[in-house]
Amino acid sequence: MPIPTGRFAPTPSGRLHLGNILCAMLAYLSVRHEGGRFLLRIEDVDIPRCPRRLAQQCIDDLQWLGFTWDEAPLYQSERTEVYRQYLDQLTGRGHVYPCFCTRAQLMSLAAPNLGDTQVVYQRTCASLTPEEAAEKAKTRAPAMRLRVPEEVISFEDGLFGVQQEHLARDCGDFILRRSDGLYGYQLAVVVDDALSGVTEVVRGRDILSATPRQLYLQRLLGFVQPQYVHIPLLMDAQGRRLAKRDQDLDLSALAKRFSPPEILGRLACSAGLMEEVRPMTLEALIPLFDWEKVKREDLHLSGIDRE
Repeated sequence: MPIPTGRFAPTPSGRLHLGNILCAMLAYLSVRHEGGRFLLRIEDVDIPRCPRRLAQQCIDDLQWLGFTWDEAPLYQSERTEVYRQYLDQLTGRGHVYPCFCTRAQLMSLAAPNLGDTQVVYQRTCASLTPEEAAEKAKTRAPAMRLRVPEEVISFEDGLFGVQQEHLARDCGDFILRRSDGLYGYQLAVVVDDALSGVTEVVRGRDILSATPRQLYLQRLLGFVQPQYVHIPLLMDAQGRRLAKRDQDLDLSALAKRFSPPEILGRLACSAGLMEEVRPMTLEALIPLFDWEKVKREDLHLSGIDRE
């Protein structure tokens, strides 16, 4: 049996906020409760948006809160050669094709809208001949898309039960490498989870729809599927999901008002691990952890309000 291995994988495009910390906390407690390993991965594959100073700030914040990890942090920005090898493998097997469509062209298509400026790709470039692709490449660098099947991909989430998605209808062929040469989230996360030996992925339910795409990639690359647990989102008093825009609820502001045990105790209570708010360290929370206690509905802050 593989050693239980979890991870926290922040994108350092801003300061950690309470939603990030909640995810890190539950991922940490889950795997530590089983006597397993915990890893930190810095998802800075989008290098222009993720300067190294913000990555270091994430590390400093996590250490201040009491997190420890069992290997040196892994930086996606240093792994482009690894991603290229797996992209080449998929391309050589005919699963990937170049796409020359611009963002404006994609958004103008009469196609199902996935939200967040995404649409289901209509395979405009999927049938280009090598000669046609070479001609287009003279004036525009292509993105590289994975061709998905007419198939329903199902999995059982640790909190939300059976989930499924028809890849071609609900997702469409998706990008593995952008036209600017940066590798896409789906490829990077699948490769890194597999090569790091991750057995359990804990993340927000807002990423739940990405999982079938990752399962399909895992199948193509011969990787073992980890267990997925998508946690409820942490909401503010107005019912908005916490995000990096909420600077009054990020670590720079919270550290001026609360100690690490006070922050962790409030988050643990919000998640359902405790019935009342009291200061708690990560180590003290480990024996209290049980996924059955974690609430399924979106969470609201316990005892942390905006000033």
